[in-house]
Amino acid sequence: MNITIYSLSILFFINFFKLFRGMITNLSSKHSLLSTWVREIRDTSVQEDRMRFRRNMERIGEIAAYEISKLLPYREISVQTPMGEALCPELEAQPVLATILRAGIPLHQGLLNYFDRADNAFVAAYRKHHRDGSFEIEQHYLTSPNLDGRPLIIADPMLATGASLVLALETLTEDQNPSQIHIVTAISCTVGIEYVERKFPQAHIWTAAIDDELTARGYIVPGLGDAGDLAYGSKKQG
Repeated sequence: MNITIYSLSILFFINFFKLFRGMITNLSSKHSLLSTWVREIRDTSVQEDRMRFRRNMERIGEIAAYEISKLLPYREISVQTPMGEALCPELEAQPVLATILRAGIPLHQGLLNYFDRADNAFVAAYRKHHRDGSFEIEQHYLTSPNLDGRPLIIADPMLATGASLVLALETLTEDQNPSQIHIVTAISCTVGIEYVERKFPQAHIWTAAIDDELTARGYIVPGLGDAGDLAYGSKKQG
């Protein structure tokens, strides 16, 4: 009996820990169509087709949205059918979908395709590079609805160092308390994942692939390049 109680106690604390500490879900851990989309967004011969690149990012967002939806709270409501009444589950609260402009727009659209009644938040940020190779994050714009008690899902296609994502989350949650935090990325680096875990241990990271290497300038290897440029064209660096 004591062993059983001890085992149940351990199981309880493990599950309790998981609820309040984030998780990492690699959506490519099992082969699926997602693997094809990841291959295409990496492949330089396919990247020339910007519309396909954006659509594949969108598809990754759709897959992530479906998986995240399984972890959100639901309530039952009664609906009238032609033959009677049916009890159907419905989200207790619509999530807030956030993204970092401009690279995150296609991934964000994939989330919005599934959470079509969600509110949205937008952050404008970029890397300000210095001659020595270092950089800092400049954030000039943020708009967001009330996040209190609502799931927050933020899309950023490349989780490299994690600096821009963490700054965005710190700003969004500065005086608000979302019920859950989900981070959706296409390619993540282990360095960025570890940094986000330190800053937001309660967040759940959903990624389509994980790479281990980061260059001195903070770019993921093998990665896929600049997601914003691939989706919308090259930009003038100011």
